[in-house]
Amino acid sequence: MKKYLDIAKSEQVLIQRGKNETFVLTAQQNPVEYDLERAITVDEVLAKVREGLTELFERKARKD
Repeated sequence: MKKYLDIAKSEQVLIQRGKNETFVLTAQQNPVEYDLERAITVDEVLAKVREGLTELFERKARKD
């Protein structure tokens, strides 16, 4: 396992298990920074919730 973890420090390692399963092993330098890059703000969450609720109410109004 050490061999593949060392290789993954500098490149992606593809691991095939059987015929139908393939995995990609990559190093992640700073997981917190990566998660923060993907994060969204509370305002963005609320906007999406409002958008979804508005769409639901509009669909219901069209059915009635």
